[in-house]
Amino acid sequence: MEPSEIVVGLDIGTTKIVAIVGRRNEFGKIEILGMGKSESFGVARGVVQNIDQTVQSIQTAVSEAEAKSGVDIKVVNVGIAGQHIRSMQHRGIKTRASIEQEISQNDIDALIDDMYKLMMAPGEEIIHVLPQEYIIDNESGIKNPIGMSGIRLEANFHIITGQIAAARNIYKCVQKAGLEVSELTLEPLASADAVLSNEEKEAGVVLVDIGGGTTDVAIFQDGIIRHTAVIPFGGNVITEDVKEGCTIIKSQAELLKIKFGSALASENQENEIVSIPGLRGRAHKEISVRNLSAIIQARMEEIVEHVYYEIKHSGYEKKLIAGIVVTGGGAQLKHVSQLIEYITGMDTRVGYPNEHLAKGSEDVTSPLFATSVGLVMKGLQTLDKQNKKMVSTTGDTKGIKGHSKEKTSGFFDKLKSFFDEDAAQK
Repeated sequence: MEPSEIVVGLDIGTTKIVAIVGRRNEFGKIEILGMGKSESFGVARGVVQNIDQTVQSIQTAVSEAEAKSGVDIKVVNVGIAGQHIRSMQHRGIKTRASIEQEISQNDIDALIDDMYKLMMAPGEEIIHVLPQEYIIDNESGIKNPIGMSGIRLEANFHIITGQIAAARNIYKCVQKAGLEVSELTLEPLASADAVLSNEEKEAGVVLVDIGGGTTDVAIFQDGIIRHTAVIPFGGNVITEDVKEGCTIIKSQAELLKIKFGSALASENQENEIVSIPGLRGRAHKEISVRNLSAIIQARMEEIVEHVYYEIKHSGYEKKLIAGIVVTGGGAQLKHVSQLIEYITGMDTRVGYPNEHLAKGSEDVTSPLFATSVGLVMKGLQTLDKQNKKMVSTTGDTKGIKGHSKEKTSGFFDKLKSFFDEDAAQK
């Protein structure tokens, strides 16, 4: 296998902005050429709130990635998240003219294109249309209908929508930073690629990505995405609680949470005390580690309860053999997997993006970088599809055939046309 082209993933998060430069090596693993990270100013709960500050943070992260990798970055794959993200199920139907002709990729493309024409609430647009299973002449459970015969072709779709204004702001920030967007990807889908195995997706698994501003949930079963949700709580709310509960400043609260925090208060000794420097000549403040963990546990329980509600709401609670995989910055909190197991009763592990990485990529093996690594993987998958051009009608029948043109959605097209018109007017 030849090493692939270079791809850049840009994760615009609430607490950090990460740019990762990577390519696939001759063994099929992701080789990280360079990584840049900057503090995220101007983003709250996954949504841009200050364009100039976000542009500055993007430029800092990209410059660092360029310096480390020696690559001139022009095009990036960007992740989108935030509490405006919604998901729904929908069924599409196509009546074919002839039973003699086999079902082709064009029939599937037509079904998917139809989904993009669905009416949405004002300001909302469809980001992703993900086929789940096909039904041919009332015969359900078909994974890959290409080559089969039938008159009535139906499909169940998982549709993800978002606010066009929120996406437009992300697009604008990236463009102002002197970069071009290759693709917009929902962040939990990117994280899932980085930390979940195909066996887990087949058995049934919940991905929980605890970020700074939001917690993303994606449920897979039988190799198919079944449910996605964005919970508007994350690590920043825990930091705020620690700040209020211990009456200290935010930077101290964040450090305390990372160094001494735990999601289970009972795991700490009664007499463990941390001393914090006082402000400007004031006396040191002593904080009990158990009290600190009690504050963290209360908020973590709330986040996990929301996740558990989404699992029950999806209707797949009893079908998730592989349990829960927790990733993102929040997964670094001590005893987080034990707390999730205690509340949900489901097996839990922490997801690291190192399974797909080549040796020498130790910088990005933390759960913190799951989304960024996933965005690089998504970009490489798109490149593969573009290079093949012809989608094979044979081979793996487990995977569901998507759009042959790797459609980046009408949502993305609208964004592009909006900025093209804007540039033309200037």
